[in-house]
Amino acid sequence: LYFSAQEGILIFYHIKDLQYEIKICADISQPISSLIFSPDYTSLLLVTDQGTVYSYRPAHSGEAVKLLDTSSSCFLAADFLTPGNNYCVSVTITGEVQVWSLEDGTFLSKLNLGIEVHIT
Repeated sequence: LYFSAQEGILIFYHIKDLQYEIKICADISQPISSLIFSPDYTSLLLVTDQGTVYSYRPAHSGEAVKLLDTSSSCFLAADFLTPGNNYCVSVTITGEVQVWSLEDGTFLSKLNLGIEVHIT
């Protein structure tokens, strides 16, 4: 079980029978608004409401790597663009959908929907 604390800490609970172990996986020092696993469960996106997206690979047990920083106060959400784990899509309140490379955080494309977007 992965979850984030308000302070921007990614925590893993390993639960087996009636025993559990707690492990702090990463500290990104920004409140995490959502955690999204890749379709093959090899990567975890850590998304902040400030528009920063980090990648964490549970099998590698390393630090979270900053992929992109949109530095946008109107940033709403991000997710993997499937199939595969190579691209990320983000959306802003103003209706701009953006595509990013997860290899190096390169901005690839955008589409303006022309409407305000809300997450429900």
